[in-house]
Amino acid sequence: MRIVSSFIFVLLFASAFLSCNRNANENTTGEKRTSGKTTILVDETYARILDDQIEVFKSDYPEATVNTIVGNENEILPKFKSGEVKMLVISRMLKPEEERFYQNRQSPIYVDRFAIDGLALIGNKNDVDSTITVQEAYDIMRGTSKTGKKLVFDNAYSSTIRYFIDSAGIKELPKTGVYTLKTTDDVIKYVADNKGYIGVIGVNWLLKNVKNPSPFLKDVKTLAVKNSPNKRGSEAYYKPTQENLINGKYPFLRNVYIINAEGTSGLGTGFATWLSSPRGQLIVLKSGLGPHQVAQREFNLKTNNK
Repeated sequence: MRIVSSFIFVLLFASAFLSCNRNANENTTGEKRTSGKTTILVDETYARILDDQIEVFKSDYPEATVNTIVGNENEILPKFKSGEVKMLVISRMLKPEEERFYQNRQSPIYVDRFAIDGLALIGNKNDVDSTITVQEAYDIMRGTSKTGKKLVFDNAYSSTIRYFIDSAGIKELPKTGVYTLKTTDDVIKYVADNKGYIGVIGVNWLLKNVKNPSPFLKDVKTLAVKNSPNKRGSEAYYKPTQENLINGKYPFLRNVYIINAEGTSGLGTGFATWLSSPRGQLIVLKSGLGPHQVAQREFNLKTNNK
């Protein structure tokens, strides 16, 4: 009887050990490049394209869960700088002070471009002007414009207005001529309702074959832009078509980066790598943005002629 009891005890101990060991293995291998959970901070300009990318990635890898926190730069960057969330999608490289948390911990930061974005300038469809120069746009930003044209941005803390502030070389906005609202949809609606205003929005917001397109797109037109002298795109006026994003002739271009500071070869790394894969780049093409690299095949490039 004592022998049987001892055998049962050993069997129970072995089962418990194996169970614990299995749980430990599941915990250590639960997050791989194609499974587990990760969270990404996303510049609101790119919320649509990230939603599309995640949807397809999830269909490829059902055990992967990619959550997003969407906001303007002022809202999402503090979470990255503090290490609260270590994945980030924005339209610029990090500044030294934004990397300090990770440098102090000797934790690497990996930066990969996966798309080329364009900032489209839109006007009321009944406005006479259909073109604008880069210099005219910067003069409005500097408060020195004599044309009476006015620029409208999504909000005061967005990457869109920050791009124009940096490009125009100013420290603060002029008292008149530049206005901010709350969202990109607000900008499209405002321009559709008011002549004489030029809205600044991301190119992918011009597409009509997306989920929940703005109903006011029919009442606006996309302006063609001419670059400053001696720069690419200075010989003519160019619209932000996908072809002109890729060939660099449209002046208001910016790169889209995914920044990974997770410090592991887990799901975050897997998703960042997938964005630059042929499948991920095809979604970039469908979004209206320029891909990081064009594969050796012909694509039917979108031309937003509106």
